[in-house]
Amino acid sequence: MSSPWFHKARPADEDGYVVSISPESAEWNYSSLRVATLRPKQTLTFSTLDSEWIVLPLAGSCEVTCGDQNFALEGRTSVFDRVTDFAYVPRDATVTIASDDGGRFALTGAVARKELPARYGRAEDVPVELRGAGSASRQANNFASPEGFETDRLVAVEVLTPGGNWSSYPPHKHDEDRPGEAVLEEIYYFEVNGGATQGQPGPGGYQRVYGTEADRQIDVLAEVGTGDTVLIPYGYHGPTMAAPGYDLYFLNVLAGPAETRSMAFCDDPEHSWIRDSWKGQMVDPRLPMTTHRARP
Repeated sequence: MSSPWFHKARPADEDGYVVSISPESAEWNYSSLRVATLRPKQTLTFSTLDSEWIVLPLAGSCEVTCGDQNFALEGRTSVFDRVTDFAYVPRDATVTIASDDGGRFALTGAVARKELPARYGRAEDVPVELRGAGSASRQANNFASPEGFETDRLVAVEVLTPGGNWSSYPPHKHDEDRPGEAVLEEIYYFEVNGGATQGQPGPGGYQRVYGTEADRQIDVLAEVGTGDTVLIPYGYHGPTMAAPGYDLYFLNVLAGPAETRSMAFCDDPEHSWIRDSWKGQMVDPRLPMTTHRARP
């Protein structure tokens, strides 16, 4: 399936990027995501231009240099291993990422109004939240949520969904400026664990995006695997479904025009009753799937 909103994983370009989403390529105004695959001893240098960024290890360790500051990121073996540390870098800066052993690193970005100081984010300080209940249980690592870490506009969180469970449920949207809802451009980036006997992940999940009754132009139902991305300029998104036997990870990047950072959303009224059904249900005992300590 191909659409303006769903992008399959692709090989690395000459700079090592396997994902490169900008406001220009997405035809919106604020949110960006790059994912770079670095070989051992390879370095990547980029200018932040008008955007703030967080360097987030997906697999591997690295050193991030911004001006005269250096941040050694311990990282992780995979997104299913542990909650990671990260580095924030401001707009109007030059940044270099170096990795002795190589790895895969996400750059989550948003057009910024002001320049904040470069900083290190400790894995121990990342709030880990368990959401939902029963088969809608999932884990959110709120490393750059409005309450978890200061940025100008950038909001970014990780979600881990055990095989057979649903996330982003009930479906919700953030495309209107009104009480209880904020306007946000959102990116989903996926990775999958499990499935094949050789241990290689396959396409183990599905993502749904659809418009309101007044605007059904956006319509996505995509089978997703490692490296795939979904763009959500507007409309309801969810559920995000992890097929049985496949644990699903997604990285959310959000940014918008509001003066105050927010993840405020509005449920699809046809499905909002689901929240009440969770009362009395247990959270999936497989959660939390990760903490700041590596899995044994």
